[in-house]
Amino acid sequence: MSAEQPRMEDTPPPGVVRLVIPADPLAVRHALERLFSNFSPDILPNDLRCSAEIVIAEVLNNIVEHAYAGSQGDIELSVQPVPGGLWCSVTDHGTPMPDNMLPGARAPDVQADDMPEGGFGWYMIHALAQGIRYARVGGTNRLTFHLRAEQ
Repeated sequence: MSAEQPRMEDTPPPGVVRLVIPADPLAVRHALERLFSNFSPDILPNDLRCSAEIVIAEVLNNIVEHAYAGSQGDIELSVQPVPGGLWCSVTDHGTPMPDNMLPGARAPDVQADDMPEGGFGWYMIHALAQGIRYARVGGTNRLTFHLRAEQ
């Protein structure tokens, strides 16, 4: 499968956008473009769209960088509009999160003159998403969360 063409599942339930993409940074970029083209502004207002783009991009890029760490595999993303927001589910078959636990919401301790390149991702995810759940079952990572409108 091409990194530029995320595939849609054959028959997703009504209202659900489901993509399966290879664990590749370019595929993530194209998947985000395709995902958000499926939602009109009345379903996905600007504030929700901005939050969703940040959170989903961070989650997908973390999977590429950490769960697969250069190896090949697929990422499955399901997004469904629900009253007041979006429900999201992301699965992969990469390595589990450290200690099989969801990373914490703490911001990195940094000085203004010593800003790290990374370390803010899970802080942002926790700040923008609600009901975040992670499970490792049978070699599969599954992350679910809810994004509310009017953050």
